[in-house]
Amino acid sequence: MRTPDPIEIGGHRVGPGERPFVIAEVSGNHNGSLDRALEIVDAIAGTGAQAVKFQTYRADTITIDADGPAFRIRDDHGLWGGRNLYQLYEQAHTPWEWHEPLFARAREHGLVPFSSPFDPTAIELLESLDAPAYKVASAELVDLPLIRAMAATGRPMVISTGMATLAEIDAAVAAAREGGATQIVLLACTASYPADPVDANLQTIPALREAFGVPIGLSDHTPGIGVPVAAVALGAVAIEKHVTLQRADGGVDSDFSLEPAELASLVAETDVARRAMGPARFGPRESERDTLALRRSLWVVADVAAGQEVTADNVRSIRPAGGLHTDTIGTVLGRTFTRDVARGTPLTWDLI
Repeated sequence: MRTPDPIEIGGHRVGPGERPFVIAEVSGNHNGSLDRALEIVDAIAGTGAQAVKFQTYRADTITIDADGPAFRIRDDHGLWGGRNLYQLYEQAHTPWEWHEPLFARAREHGLVPFSSPFDPTAIELLESLDAPAYKVASAELVDLPLIRAMAATGRPMVISTGMATLAEIDAAVAAAREGGATQIVLLACTASYPADPVDANLQTIPALREAFGVPIGLSDHTPGIGVPVAAVALGAVAIEKHVTLQRADGGVDSDFSLEPAELASLVAETDVARRAMGPARFGPRESERDTLALRRSLWVVADVAAGQEVTADNVRSIRPAGGLHTDTIGTVLGRTFTRDVARGTPLTWDLI
């Protein structure tokens, strides 16, 4: 299958052959403080990431204030056990009046600010801020009318696929295209918080690329940066990671978030992985020229006189290159030297 064409988000090309597009997700790590949210944006700017992402909802636009069993997270959940959805989202949401200063701060730093809208009114807000792209969260992948509404803006779309069957992903992509989207990135994703690397199933990345013919990235909730680096080696062109100032500060998403220094390492190491993924090749590279000269070959290792026998004491396989191939040792042993030869001379056929 042909390589997918890159798309463009906020002036950055996102696709095969390009530097990985790193999206730093603020989410609820602002811990209810606009100043902290702005500080996170400032910290992201120093890491080399290209984009910062928010989530645009209110508790009453993403759920209702109800307390039945379906509206509570299971008691043994590692992070949010027993929490009421409305109360959790009330704590985690980014107030709508914060969006303008956050987008402005990101743009001052040259970052691309965009968001995940969770209802049509959120799209209206983001359109008023000239958001350059839209992100579909994994749980919203099945909300096809919402996807069509995002697509109708004509903006590029980044779609997370956590939990989704192949049929559900196909329906979401079809809805985006029906709505008018022409630039789509799919993100492989494991929608557990935090996620175990064993559940990453990164071979999904080439499978998605083959199935849909669009650039594929990774939305990652595992600890550390190992999974994103491996993902880039398998063709991921975008990486989304939650970011906080310090995990020790706590917060709804802190346990599976990177600190700024770790995000900087992710930016650097995913680009190393991208640059390392050249085509298969064999034989010496230009960069190996100096080491190639150090290959072993047969050398005269003791002063010898004409007529003297070639023995294991005066001819050996050593570094560097320049003498006969090492495998000719059985052929040359027992022959005689045609002339006097000084120690440190490469053995050649004319000498025996």
